[in-house]
Amino acid sequence: MTDWPHAPVHRLLQPGTYMVTTGTYLKRRLLCTAERLQLVQDALFRFAGEYGWGLQAWSVLSNHYHFVAVSSDDPKSLVSLLRRLHRNTATALNRMDGAMGRHVWFQYWDTELTFPRSYFARLNYVHNNPVHHGVVKVATEYRWCSAAWFEREADPAFQEVVKSFKTDRVNVPDDF
Repeated sequence: MTDWPHAPVHRLLQPGTYMVTTGTYLKRRLLCTAERLQLVQDALFRFAGEYGWGLQAWSVLSNHYHFVAVSSDDPKSLVSLLRRLHRNTATALNRMDGAMGRHVWFQYWDTELTFPRSYFARLNYVHNNPVHHGVVKVATEYRWCSAAWFEREADPAFQEVVKSFKTDRVNVPDDF
């Protein structure tokens, strides 16, 4: 398979757990209100459910988002999920701004997480992404990420495992 040199490679070959990162076009801070952040988070939940992707962690910020999810039986459905998510949210955001046809989303990056250490570190990274970007001091205070949900729902022992993994060496496109 020849890789296209101007875009991220998408190798969705087998069911598994994937991390996805997407940014807004030109890193514009288009998700600058609670209403806009909620719009994207709700759409992410809806389309992940429709395509059978089980969200494990998510974080939606003003100009990008990350999520970790377990694929459906057909991991290539991620392409359709993201197309619908981006089309629907771009249309809604452009309608809000009277900017029909504006380019909202840029490329996305996906990585299959095949090693437990990589999985745990990325879960921790995504839960704490609002802290990483200086939006909040404590991730559980940010409504558009999974940190509070994880703290409420995950087994305390599993929480401790995830929190023990350092994120400073996680290789994720996140220069937003």
